[in-house]
Amino acid sequence: MERRKFLKGAAIAGTGAALAAPAVAQGIKEMNIVSTWPRDFPGLGTSAQRLAKNIEILSQGSIKVNYFAAGERVKAFDSFDEVASGNSQAYIAADYYWVGKDPAFAYFTTVPFGMTVAEWNAWVLWAGGQELWDKVSGQFGLKALPCGATGTQAGGWFAKEINTPEDFKGLKMRIPGLGGTVMSKLGVSTISLPGGQIYENLVSGAIDATEWVGPFNDYFMKFYEVTKYYYTAGMHEPNANIALGMNASWWGSLTDSEQAVIRAAALMENDLMFAEYQAKNGEYLRKLIEEQGVQVASFSEEIWDAFGEAAAEVFEETRAKSPLAAEVDDAFQAALREIGRSMAIMEGEFLSHRNRILGLDT
Repeated sequence: MERRKFLKGAAIAGTGAALAAPAVAQGIKEMNIVSTWPRDFPGLGTSAQRLAKNIEILSQGSIKVNYFAAGERVKAFDSFDEVASGNSQAYIAADYYWVGKDPAFAYFTTVPFGMTVAEWNAWVLWAGGQELWDKVSGQFGLKALPCGATGTQAGGWFAKEINTPEDFKGLKMRIPGLGGTVMSKLGVSTISLPGGQIYENLVSGAIDATEWVGPFNDYFMKFYEVTKYYYTAGMHEPNANIALGMNASWWGSLTDSEQAVIRAAALMENDLMFAEYQAKNGEYLRKLIEEQGVQVASFSEEIWDAFGEAAAEVFEETRAKSPLAAEVDDAFQAALREIGRSMAIMEGEFLSHRNRILGLDT
């Protein structure tokens, strides 16, 4: 009798186990990610692909991720509408691409004379920036998280030397975001292009100058085949953080555990991508100079002053476009001054003296 009970119980338990597997399978969440970067593009593209893979790994398969590079599911700049509509669950992009939707998006990638990566991360993660980002993205049914950064970007590639502010007049330049608006104040005709279209536009003459990222990425873009004047740090992108923008309804449907997995993967990639750029920029700057004969230069103080005057105008105009843009600018500028001041008198002072003593500033 006891044996019959045991066998019956075992049969029931076995049936339960058999039923459990399909139940788990049915619980798998699918996450289609569209990107603004080309597949396998060093840095930006490979970071996006790594993030997609790590979300699936960390979720132990409970989130099935399908990654689509620019043009594979939708065009690069269609990513926003693709996710806001719910056709896909997430995009990986620079949120300043969406300033036409709301100018406040610029602050969640980068703005002229803005925060460095360390300052921006401090603001977003610990000083109220994420809450404002949620407010801006939430208007369009989106939820965004930081998932990468390139660091301070190069001033750009030019077919001629840029010695004075007047030398910008008449240039056709690829430069998006508020940095592009600053350049337009100096007489530049600006255009926003996804990365995969920049080289062909340089070759055709549709543009005669461009900024992209920095030595690591720029080397692979082969801009040096068309232009030879490469300017170091620009005012336009001091941090260039990347966003994982998700459909808010889909995000809300996830369990706390699933949300924690995605957040952990995104924040891990936020660190990994920035570290990779810092590790490789020096190597590829040397290659640009030694292998390709690129002439590296810096903008003059006169040009920097002109940038500053134009940027002040751009911020006032941006603030006037919407109450939310003004709210974000208020918070951003206040955080920049508080966080930036402490970093300037500690880390900034150290770096200034270290670079002088070791000759790194020459």
